[in-house]
Amino acid sequence: MRPIYPVAKVARTYSHNPMARPGDGTLLGSDLTYLSGIGERRAHLLASELSLRTLEDLILYFPYKYLDRTQIYPISQLSTGLAYVQLRGRIVSLEQEGQGHRKRLKGYFSDGTGMVELVWFNSISYWVRTLRQDTDYILFGQPKAFKGVISITHPDIEVASKAGESVGSFFPLYHTSERMKRSGMDSKALSGAVRRAFDRVQGQIPETLPGYFLSQYGLMPRAQALYAMHFPTDSAQLEAAQRRLKLEELFYLRLRMRLIHAERQAESGGFVLGPLGDHFMTFYEQGLTFELTGAQKRVLREIREDVTSGHQMNRLLQGDVGSGKTVVALLAMLQAVDSGMQACMMAPTEILAQQHYNTLTMMLRGQKTSVALLTGSMRKREKERITACVEAGEVDILVGTHILIEDYVRFHALGMAVIDEQHRFGVYQRSRLWEKNPALHPHILIMSATPIPRTLAMTMYGDLDVSVLDELPPGRTPIKTSFALERDVVEVRKFLHMQLREGRQVYIVYPLIEESEKSDLKSLEEGYDETRSIFPSYQVGMVHGKMKAADKEEEMRKFAAGETQILVATTVIEVGVDVPNATVMVITAAERFGLSQLHQLRGRVGRGDKQSYCILRVGPKAGATSMKRIQVMCDSTDGFYIAEQDMALRGYGELEGTQQSGTAMNLRVADLSRDVTAVTFAARLVDWLLKDDPTLSKEINTPIRTTLAELMTDAPDWGQIS
Repeated sequence: MRPIYPVAKVARTYSHNPMARPGDGTLLGSDLTYLSGIGERRAHLLASELSLRTLEDLILYFPYKYLDRTQIYPISQLSTGLAYVQLRGRIVSLEQEGQGHRKRLKGYFSDGTGMVELVWFNSISYWVRTLRQDTDYILFGQPKAFKGVISITHPDIEVASKAGESVGSFFPLYHTSERMKRSGMDSKALSGAVRRAFDRVQGQIPETLPGYFLSQYGLMPRAQALYAMHFPTDSAQLEAAQRRLKLEELFYLRLRMRLIHAERQAESGGFVLGPLGDHFMTFYEQGLTFELTGAQKRVLREIREDVTSGHQMNRLLQGDVGSGKTVVALLAMLQAVDSGMQACMMAPTEILAQQHYNTLTMMLRGQKTSVALLTGSMRKREKERITACVEAGEVDILVGTHILIEDYVRFHALGMAVIDEQHRFGVYQRSRLWEKNPALHPHILIMSATPIPRTLAMTMYGDLDVSVLDELPPGRTPIKTSFALERDVVEVRKFLHMQLREGRQVYIVYPLIEESEKSDLKSLEEGYDETRSIFPSYQVGMVHGKMKAADKEEEMRKFAAGETQILVATTVIEVGVDVPNATVMVITAAERFGLSQLHQLRGRVGRGDKQSYCILRVGPKAGATSMKRIQVMCDSTDGFYIAEQDMALRGYGELEGTQQSGTAMNLRVADLSRDVTAVTFAARLVDWLLKDDPTLSKEINTPIRTTLAELMTDAPDWGQIS
């Protein structure tokens, strides 16, 4: 059976988001310039500041929070613990105080149960002319206590008999810029524009889910849900709108991934690799000095099924630090070599490429498999020699950096490409590997040392086959992790002295955050000087991302070679060379790092057979959330568990290295970290749908078919590129 309708058309990128549909000549695609109250100047402002250009863009620009204006508070029950309150009463008195820039208008407002002070610093003349003592007002603002008096500064105040639609409902607040506010486009003005946009497109918002979905799962119609996202009458209606739109986003995200996967299976032919031969069997039987884990064997079976299926393999290999991804990658590449083809391994840095080259040559020592290294820093003559050998087919496995995608690097017959640390490469760079074999695309194996929780992986990587190495080789000694407060610094230094005397090496890591880069670099340099003075008998090196690449590589080389005993560094060592003799990592200001990053850093130690340690130094200003992260690190070394906790604490959007270009992950309502139940439900719903209607040809599924056709553009589908 042919894959799902219409594969060639569907496997494209989203214009914006699963909920966003390109302007198709309807009012939804109308320019904001022609919306009443906007005009050319404000339309340009909305486009430049918020990328809002059409009525649809505006309708899909949701509030970031809501103010509850459904309740009128008695003044007698007011407290400063309330964020915002709504009152109904009358102005008792008004008087102007102060002179010049100290001038202010002070008033008193009563509802019969008590009195509250009102203060205005701006537009004083307007309020003096406007406010009346014999008129009922609805007042909204934030109560503050000053000298025992409850005061509200610059309240939102309206005549009760003429109160607008915001009163009695949830009032939306939108993110706006200072430039917008200066031009009169504050949150309130934006709210009014959204109302007018809905009035304009009434009856033209298409339904994207079939009617039987809505009735069977109790979902709000799309037009109603979109309106309720801006102007909910109560919290229950807002929750119902969010539930509907979350499912819509996740459903179409998952469906798109399944379609891309189906297209690849149908149209991306791949080399059928032959029987396992001398290269694979010699290494498996003689080169392996240890028993493969059950997880490694399972993943190798999955890879074997791919490369003998006649389809191009596109597999993501997830594995925690030390789970044995490199061995699996080598055994995969040897299958290509046994079929008379070549393999390559692309790494993000020269030092990591060098490490992979050293590891592969050591593992293949005494075998006939030829391995070569190609990096940008090599002399021109050496590069020419290696590339000539590669083109002639004299090199079986080529290891290198992004230089491998250069046009002058031509393979005789590339059958397998392994990409290490996939999030370090741009999608375009990775796609260039596809072009290295004009006959058929090579099989692709991506290695990631950043564990991703399964619920997230199945949604993000629905277009890839995912293998997980969730078992560590036996005999590995778990890293002991502890935290140290400022008062523990002397004990930490004593421990480092003891480890250094035993011949071990030490990492000392400092944060380098873009927002505070200047002060962070200063702290790093001060830490370097302090470390040299505290440990005068040992050689100390320093690396950070602002150094020249050659200098950085040299410092890393010296530490790997044991020429320096202590390396003071930033997170540039997160993905770095293995140093089995490095047994201690001290992470300074650990509260400023995310969980996944702390776990990646910790993975730099524990590479040898000696007990290793990770010490998390915590600053005096660490908050409760930071200490939760620290405790998770001390309690577990399981990268998948840590990634799940990271998502729970920080949310999907901050997970480093997981977002993939071309997978339309800019979700507006759903949160992959917090909406795990919805993610799972949407995935099951898609799977059921495609089982029931593989071609989406049933009449009841017309809304899905129509939405898919309108969601896609003719842009290159980077989502297909692993």
